[in-house]
Amino acid sequence: MKRISEYLFCWALGGTLYYAVELLFRGYSHWSMFLLGGFCFLFFAWQGLQGGWKTPLWKQVLRCTIFVTSGEFITGIFVNKWMQWNVWDYSDQPFQLFGQICLPFTILFSGLCALGIFLAAYLLYWLYGEEKPQFHVL
Repeated sequence: MKRISEYLFCWALGGTLYYAVELLFRGYSHWSMFLLGGFCFLFFAWQGLQGGWKTPLWKQVLRCTIFVTSGEFITGIFVNKWMQWNVWDYSDQPFQLFGQICLPFTILFSGLCALGIFLAAYLLYWLYGEEKPQFHVL
């Protein structure tokens, strides 16, 4: 039951934070971004708990960046292409794929992933008594 509470907390917090970041920087968001942000933050927590936060930080960031970018691509295909809700379009960005993902935002998301990993690790430690994170760069 504790694990379910942790995962629901992470999902709700991640969704809220990502939605808020979009409101702050774009001026608007979409409910699908709450779902995706929550799912991504949940992955940050899960991958860290599985490895005890001992995996080198660069590997965690890479793993999470790949997860976030994949999630954005899949969500984009669904909400933008299939449902035609036009939530975002990266067609004018360099190194983009079908207007759903692009290299500049993948790089930006890698920084957000690093922050999310730290936040997930310490919140789970402080609020749920999980193992204290001990991050290693290499």
